[in-house]
Amino acid sequence: MSKLIDLTGQRFGRLYVIERAGSSNGNALWLCLCDCGKMKVVNGVQLRCGETKSCGCIQREIISNKMSKHKGTINDRRLYRVWAGMISRTSNPNATNYQYYGGRGIQVCEQWKDFSEFRKWAFDNGYDINADYGKCTLDRIDTNDNYYPENCRWVSMETQNNNQRSNMIITYNGETHNYKQWADILKINYSTFRKYMKIGKTIDDILSTRKEQNSTKKIQSDFYRKSADCQEVKPIT
Repeated sequence: MSKLIDLTGQRFGRLYVIERAGSSNGNALWLCLCDCGKMKVVNGVQLRCGETKSCGCIQREIISNKMSKHKGTINDRRLYRVWAGMISRTSNPNATNYQYYGGRGIQVCEQWKDFSEFRKWAFDNGYDINADYGKCTLDRIDTNDNYYPENCRWVSMETQNNNQRSNMIITYNGETHNYKQWADILKINYSTFRKYMKIGKTIDDILSTRKEQNSTKKIQSDFYRKSADCQEVKPIT
């Protein structure tokens, strides 16, 4: 077992080590004070190799500088976040949902790796700076293809959800819709519809089942109505 290296009182970037703070996976943890005033517990190995140099304020400053360099308005910051998210999920293995984008080969075209080019395309192709949340989102028309001008558009979150690759498509009587749309058309619960599909039922099966259910309900309704009529008949005196 290697001897513990005492980092108390040492400085690493903006972090000043105050005291030992336990261990994780065999590595010592240290409580540090950042120059910005925040406290942070850091893995000793990350401190010594220079992987962690602040509480996170350095990265925030870098992002802030990039944003101020490219834009000055709140609306541009919003668009910048859309662009940054697109770049991150297609190129950063640590990003949330990377497995569904970069992890399966989805990339951003070279032109859009420059924010100013993406911004120009956005405003020329329907980006609404005044749209409510979820009403103007970046969507790929072909969800198995990359991010590039001809394959992208600005749509509502509802439209985008309907375009997700996880939505299965069914054609019935010449009409083609995904699961959610068919559930709405048939006026049944979406989860119920998915269960029907999972066990191999067809649209005809669902319609037949509903017809039988409606017929049963009508028979029951007629029975209870007749029973009520009989109870209301008064005996002859």
